[in-house]
Amino acid sequence: MLDQFVNIFSQASTKGILIGVVDILLVYYVLYRILLLIKGTKAVQILVGLLLVVVLYFASEQEYFDLQTLNWLLDKFIASFVVILVIIFQEDIRRGLSQVGLSSRFTGLSRIAEAHFLEEIVKAAAILSERRLGALIVIKREASLDDYEGIRIDAEVSKELLVSLFIPFKQSPTHDGAVVVANGRIAAAGCFLPLTTNARIDRSLGTRHRAALGMSETTDAVILVVSEETGIISVAFKEELTRRLSTDELRDLLQKLFSEKEMQRQAMKQPGFLLRRLRVPRKRKKHAPTGS
Repeated sequence: MLDQFVNIFSQASTKGILIGVVDILLVYYVLYRILLLIKGTKAVQILVGLLLVVVLYFASEQEYFDLQTLNWLLDKFIASFVVILVIIFQEDIRRGLSQVGLSSRFTGLSRIAEAHFLEEIVKAAAILSERRLGALIVIKREASLDDYEGIRIDAEVSKELLVSLFIPFKQSPTHDGAVVVANGRIAAAGCFLPLTTNARIDRSLGTRHRAALGMSETTDAVILVVSEETGIISVAFKEELTRRLSTDELRDLLQKLFSEKEMQRQAMKQPGFLLRRLRVPRKRKKHAPTGS
């Protein structure tokens, strides 16, 4: 086999070799991004099951097994394979497409401005927690949040405004919904978010926590939750819910999440970014959030 590869490359022109290498790298990168997208989600288990079906299909076609009935059944299934994939993975496909070609999360914001507005969110969370005011704040990173519309605000982020949006009073259109923060400004309030479809989550979680997890399943946003009953501060990110955060822990977590994204954005500008991303990542121990 190695000799065949050597013969192919020896007969090909320099241009052909370069095109072939680029082609392989692009395919590798696309597959890598797809696997990275579905990593840790229910799509992984479903994908494994579908791959087993494909293996059974090719096995049933072999004369050695002579599984005619199974082959006929799987043949009908494979004919609709693409449609089935789209239906099963519609949420993952939507999430992936929403992240393609997007700009940085805080266009034009300096690090000082970013730190200021994150600090305002932390201070607002502390006040909301102390007063037992339920809150749901979605902080945009890269994925677009244009689909989650509410009452347009477009105001500077301040702890006073954030707290006022969640104060319950009669005919208030904002306190039961979510506040969306994008590009360093409060973009909208009173937004309704999708609830999580994960049946394995703690049943004691309320609607706000379920909405936060649901949002983290479809976007890369950071979602902050303050419990109305207990005042507990939680953060949902990439389908994980970290609960019982103190003010200092919340500040550290937000700074970590957004500084990591900033480092990734800067790394994309450096030479050799694609080759570094294509390297097999080392396994890291993952901290599982506790609580319900």
